[in-house]
Amino acid sequence: MGLYDKIKILAEKQKLSIRRLEENLGYGNGTIRRWDKQTPGVDKIKEVADYFNVSVDYLLGRDINNQGDPTDLNDILDSVMSFDGEPMTENDREVIRAFLEGKFGK
Repeated sequence: MGLYDKIKILAEKQKLSIRRLEENLGYGNGTIRRWDKQTPGVDKIKEVADYFNVSVDYLLGRDINNQGDPTDLNDILDSVMSFDGEPMTENDREVIRAFLEGKFGK
């Protein structure tokens, strides 16, 4: 997947058109669309990365770990073995999960 395709996906996730993104970044009409065929300068790539809170490496296809999406806390809780040096029990995980669900209204 190329740079333009990644930017397009990130914009779609935020319900943002490429044109609106260009306006928000102060770019001329069609600037980002041209990146489908030509590579922009590093400064432009960095501005887009900062806008979407992803790494430049992610936009350039160099970082498979940064998907631009937050990690699901349930996955983290399922993998946590200890906290502050003490082993976590399944009950501990459920208490934390219940707190987070209450806090974030799930």
